[in-house]
Formats: sequence, structure tokens, C-alpha cells
Amino acid sequence: MISKSSIETVFETARVEEVIGDFVQLKRAGSNYKGLSPFSDERSPSFMVSPVKQIWKDFSSGKGGNSVTFLMEHEHFTYPEAIRYLAKKYNIELEETEQTDEEKANTDVKESMFLVSEFAKNYFKDILNKSEEGKAIGYTYFKERGFTNETIQKFELGYSPETWDAFTKEALGKGYKLSFLESTGLTISKDDKQFDRFKGRVMFPIQSLSGRVLGFGGRILTNDKKAAKYLNSPESEIYHKSKVLYGIFQAKQAIAKQNNCYLVEGYTDVIQLQQSGIENVVASSGTALTPDQIRLVNRLTKNITVLFDGDAAGLRASIRGIDLILEEGMNVKVCTFPDGDDPDSFAKKTPYEELVAYLENNSKDFIQFKASLLMKEANNDPVKKADLIRDMVVSISKIPDRIKREIYIQECSRIMDISEQVLQNTLAQLVQKDITEAGKKLKQEQTSFEILKPETVEIAKKEDIVSHLEKALLEILLLYGDQEVDFENNFIKIDEHGKEIMVVEKIKSKIFQRIYLNLQEDEVEFSNPLFKAIYDDLVAHFLQKENFDKNQYLNHLNPEFSQLVTDIFMDDEKYQLHGWLEKKQVFVKEKNDEEILVRLVSETIIAYREYLINQLNIDLMNSLANTNQEDSETSEILATINEYNKLKVAITRSIGRMRSVYN
Repeated sequence: MISKSSIETVFETARVEEVIGDFVQLKRAGSNYKGLSPFSDERSPSFMVSPVKQIWKDFSSGKGGNSVTFLMEHEHFTYPEAIRYLAKKYNIELEETEQTDEEKANTDVKESMFLVSEFAKNYFKDILNKSEEGKAIGYTYFKERGFTNETIQKFELGYSPETWDAFTKEALGKGYKLSFLESTGLTISKDDKQFDRFKGRVMFPIQSLSGRVLGFGGRILTNDKKAAKYLNSPESEIYHKSKVLYGIFQAKQAIAKQNNCYLVEGYTDVIQLQQSGIENVVASSGTALTPDQIRLVNRLTKNITVLFDGDAAGLRASIRGIDLILEEGMNVKVCTFPDGDDPDSFAKKTPYEELVAYLENNSKDFIQFKASLLMKEANNDPVKKADLIRDMVVSISKIPDRIKREIYIQECSRIMDISEQVLQNTLAQLVQKDITEAGKKLKQEQTSFEILKPETVEIAKKEDIVSHLEKALLEILLLYGDQEVDFENNFIKIDEHGKEIMVVEKIKSKIFQRIYLNLQEDEVEFSNPLFKAIYDDLVAHFLQKENFDKNQYLNHLNPEFSQLVTDIFMDDEKYQLHGWLEKKQVFVKEKNDEEILVRLVSETIIAYREYLINQLNIDLMNSLANTNQEDSETSEILATINEYNKLKVAITRSIGRMRSVYN
């Protein structure tokens, strides 16, 4: 286990904007930062980070929290994993105690697969750098490709021995379970025998945005025609080929800084370009480009430049990915290399300055690129030229932004020497077709929902009112719970003439104490399970701590509570006292914030108590109407209703006095 002092050091050191900035491109927005949600597909930024409060909020998915909860949500880390990641990022040495056997047994499947993958990466690295076979075969191959020692270390390249089960034996000997070796695809079992999947291959670890090893790519070095040249890990719980980009971990900061991402196909393309100084480059690893891969880049930049080999064979099929990039609302350019060159070979022989100049000068807008490429195919054939123009308009129709579509229509008209009106008409037909299809899909989805029965709606309405009041109490506790103010206690007293009089006394109390004691007095418990859990946790925190430290509470917040608590802290502007007054249409003359706060707390408690009393009375009245009660039972119920009504009168008097004082 990680010591409490180490965890506190991590929280004190980590900066939420720096942590999230490794995964999401953030831009300054006043005192906060904003960016595209990493949890949903969006084109307008709704992801907010507050450096002052050290929290984040994703308004598209509703998620929120601190640095640790972001890593748990985004990277699917466990709590200890997130702490270790931050400790490594900020060079903090953690104090840890040995895990018990029970704790080790409780490590989940995904985490075990990550641990096995991390072990495999280190094993292959050691074989490459320390064994005779690794140096003679693997290391020699990488040197022949022109990779420096620094590059080999940066990408943590390795080598798997030319032995059927060398890795598997080593892993089993270190205590790793065969089931996890199999589920990650590192080991293949057949007829009670185990074999290494990547036997005799140089190894390329495939890492997530945060650097976790998801899988491997292995290149064979022999001329075995029966074996695949490149072999990837199979799909698993932690490795999904369509959602991964090779090199994203090494490239993420450069992509955000350069505000552009170069996209290539192979591992060596990425490595050679990075070694040459072009660090903002990733690869789709030879697979067709997918929307998930594009969204991964979209978190860091809106601009993609696709780099194609000089060999034009199959180029037409490859550019279909351009439409996918456009659909995601991104800007796309295309750059091709001279015949016979690919990104790897061209970068290897070209000095940095010339390489940068070539990429800048030869990166074409997708319209220009499609026109130059497809016009060769059309070869002055009118039918083929018409198909080419339609192809270009189809690409333009994928762009969500109407202004951009208009500009590209003008550009297409200029390049292809055709009227804008014709292109606009074609575009309108395509867009209308997409809208019609989307409408049909939406209608089908809507008809699949069942109509709620009236009584269900009524129950939902009641639950909404209670939840609203309970959430209001939580907001007050979180924002003002530790403040001490003067509250009024009202009670009825009989004077010497037997007349009831209202007695008012002032008592200084912390706000959390006022709420806690009032609810205790009525033996009230929150009905919403989440709100109840947060309320209990908050009260316990207030009772145990002399002062309420917002940051400390956030740092140790239960992940289950983070969404709601972060909502309140991120949106505290709308919970400010004067905002509350305007909402309530209350106009206070020369009153200070303390008096306004007293009223806010008191009215919320009273409204909550009054609503609960009303519901209790309704339930009691229903029980009288729907059952045959004995006389004694009926009298008892009526007496209870009478007591509740007296309590309501007292509450009403409290409200009346409050309003007369403050208005």
C-alpha cells in the first residue's frame, strides 16, 4: 500500500492542467482552460479545467473530478495506479508497504494484463541489449535501419529470442499466470504445450496516450514465406487495434505544441521521422484509418497531415480515410513523397531543414490533392470527370461546418472550372439525403421507447422535487458548510395571560451543524442513495476536521462522488448568494452576505422539511381512505396528522417572519 503522506505529496505537487494537458489540447479561457471532451465525440469544446480549484468538468458526459479521477476515467487506472503515474511524472518517491496475498488476489484482470505486458516489454528490451542473440540479430537490424541508441531506448524496442518458449518460461518462472499470458496474446497454448507468439522477431511496444503497454508489433527477420512479415497482438481487454495509434505516447506533446499531426502507416516511419526531428507523427499501424483513431488525435489538435508513399498503387483506396477525418470536423492535408520513397527512407536521407521545408511546401489541401490525383485518372474523359467532381463534393458534404463547406465549394469550382451553383445543388442533395437518413434513424429509436404510465410520471415528479431539495442542501454544505453565522431559533411560549407568543433567540453555529441538527431532530434521511452517501461523508468530514479544506476534501474524494461534487465546485458561480437572491426574486436592502446566507440555509431546510411533512400527511390520508381501520387506529392516524399540521404551522410562521425581516 502507498503511504498516506506519499499520497498527500502527490496531490500537493500534481497540477490538474498539466496532467490533463498530456491528453487533451487545452486553451486558456479566462481563469480556466477548455478543450474537446476526451470522453465523447464533440466538435465544440465543453471540457473545462480549473487551475485555481484543481478540478475538471466534462459537460458533455457529466464526468468530473481531480487529477486522479481523470486518470481513472480516461486511462482506466485504479486509484493506486493513478497515484503511481503522477509520482513518476513529478519524480516523487513513494513510500509503499508490501501487498498482502489477499490484496494481490484482488488485482483485477485488466491490471494483471497490463502488468504482464509491462513485464514483456522489459524482457524484450533486456534480450535486445544484454543477450548475445539479441545484440547479434535484433540490435544489428535496428542499426541497419539507421536507429540510434537514443531512439531505440525512446521507443523501448526489443527482441524475442528464436526459441519456442523462451519468454513464456521466463514469465511463468517469475510468477505470472498462464491465463494472462494467453489473454494478452503473448503465449499460445496448444495440446498442453506453450509457444511464444513473437518468437524470433524484433519488438515494437504499442503504448496508450499515457504510456501503458497495450500490445506489441513484431517483425520477422528471416525469409520465411509462410510467416507474416509483421505480427500484432490479438484483440484483448486492453488492446483494440482500431482505437490505438502507434507513437501517440511519444508524440502527444509535440502534436499539441505544433498544432498538427502527421499520420503515416508503419512503425519505422514514425521512428525515423521522430529521430529526424519531426516528433508530431503517429501511425495507424498498417490498418485502415478508423473514427476512434481520428478522435484520439482530435483531443490534441484539429489538424492532420496524411503522409503517403511515392508509390501511387492503392493510393485511391487509402484516401478514403480523408472523408472520415473531415466528418470529425478536422482539417486535413495530404503530402506525398517522390516515387520510390516512403516516410522512413525519405527522412533517413534528408537533413532536418530540408525535410521540414519539403513537408511544408508539398502538403496540399485535400481538394487540391484529390483534384491532382483523380484528374490523371479522368484523362479528359467527360464521364470520369463528372464522377471526379461528384467524389470531391461528397468529401465536402462530410464537413460539419457550413462556412468551410462554402469555401471548399468555391475552391472546387475554381479548380474544376464548373459553376458554383451546380456544385451547391449537388451538395444540397447530399446533405438532405444525410439529414433524411438521420431522421429515419431517430424516429426508429424514438418508437422503441415505451410511454410512461401517469402514475410513473407522478412518482418521478415527486422524486425530482426531493432530489432537487437534497442537492440544494449538498450545495450549501460544500460551498458554505464551514462558515459560522448567527441563526434564529423560533419557539412558542405561553405568557402570563395564557396567550401564545413567538420567542426568537439568536445562536451562533456553523452551517453544517445547523443542517445536521435540524435533520437529526426530524429523523430525516436523504432518499437519493448517492446524495445520502455524499451527505454522510461530508458530515463525517466536518465533524472530524476542525476546518474544511476544499482541496484536501477533493483530493481524498470517493470517485463515486466526484461527478456531483465537481459539478457544484465548477459551477459555484451560479450558486453564489446574489445569484440565489435573483432566482428567488428577493431584494434585500443593505443586508450583508451573512444575513443572506442565513436565509438561504434556513429556507432550504424549511422547504425540505415542509415537503417531507406534506408527503407524510398524504400517505397517512391515503391509508385512511384505502383501508378499513379500527377506531383506535383511525384516532391514532388522525392525531399524527394533527401533529404534523401543527408542525407545518410553525414552519409557515418561520417563513413569514424570515420574509418580513429580509424584505
